[in-house]
Amino acid sequence: MSWETTVCRDGEEFGRLAGEWADLYRRCEAATPFQAHSWLHSWWVSYGTPGRLRLVLVRRDGRLVAAAPLRLVPGPVPVLTPLGGTITDFSDVLVDDACAQAVPELARALGALARTAVLDLREVRAGAAAERVYACWRGPRRRLPDSICLELPALTIDGLVERLPSARAQRSRSKLRKIDRLGVQQRVVPAAEVPVALQRLLHLHRRQWAGRGVTAEHLSARFAEHLERAVRPMVESGNAMVTEFRIGGDVVAADLTLMSPRLCGAYLYGADPALRAGKVDVTTMLLRNCATECSANGRATLSLLRGTEPYKRQWRPAPVRNQRLLLARRRMAPALLLRAAYAGVRGWAADVARERRGEG
Repeated sequence: MSWETTVCRDGEEFGRLAGEWADLYRRCEAATPFQAHSWLHSWWVSYGTPGRLRLVLVRRDGRLVAAAPLRLVPGPVPVLTPLGGTITDFSDVLVDDACAQAVPELARALGALARTAVLDLREVRAGAAAERVYACWRGPRRRLPDSICLELPALTIDGLVERLPSARAQRSRSKLRKIDRLGVQQRVVPAAEVPVALQRLLHLHRRQWAGRGVTAEHLSARFAEHLERAVRPMVESGNAMVTEFRIGGDVVAADLTLMSPRLCGAYLYGADPALRAGKVDVTTMLLRNCATECSANGRATLSLLRGTEPYKRQWRPAPVRNQRLLLARRRMAPALLLRAAYAGVRGWAADVARERRGEG
């Protein structure tokens, strides 16, 4: 076998990897939608800093068999972190499932890159390919808890309702009947119409959160530009779905679901405040649509992604912790321990804040 390891530092070269990347993505069962090329490359275009891209690529006999999408964050102790930032719920590397030797080859390549830096892999989902790299890492390493995600089984809405206590299940059925009486019609948006549909979604999202707490980044121009670039190719490849909900021809809600072979992720939605004023349960309406797609295509998990908000918990999802994997070479062990200690204190403070907010 002939092995080749390279580090891509150029954003335009990253863009030209789309075909190779998609092929590898299909051969990595653990991949989530956030490892799709269009998501990561679009994020880099909107959020990346020129000169800091560190895309580790491993090829066997010319075929891409592993990739780690990273960026360098300079500082007193330089850090290598995944592309995707705070708007990405799961980060990971990609590894060809049929090529076991790709894991140690990728680990060696990452070790060579991390001579004077610490690898800090945030929001790693249980079962991710990055866990295999962590398992064979020969230097100092630490595993820390990261964000909590809520997950449901891939059932239809009727199956999800049946999991609820009888009184709550009865209320949910009543909410579904009210939605049907209103004549809400849903339509999956074709790829060609996705850019305009996303503009409507973000407009509704802004309206629904007016005067309340909202993730500020979701209102920014660069986030809108990122979604417009990333989502249309993902819709074309089956990694995303945009759905609009109409009453009397007017769009009253819109939803963006991200998908991979193993899961559906309810990423972002927008809804007309009039629905809430009319006591229409928007969460139930959106969940029915997402559950239908998830259960119909052989997936195992319907993820409500990060956060433990009460509107999610009413469906009795299982809490699943993401992980934070810290890796370094032996010479960087003190820096790794310092970063792990800092991360542990911040994680503890975040847990305390969640408990005070009543989020578990």
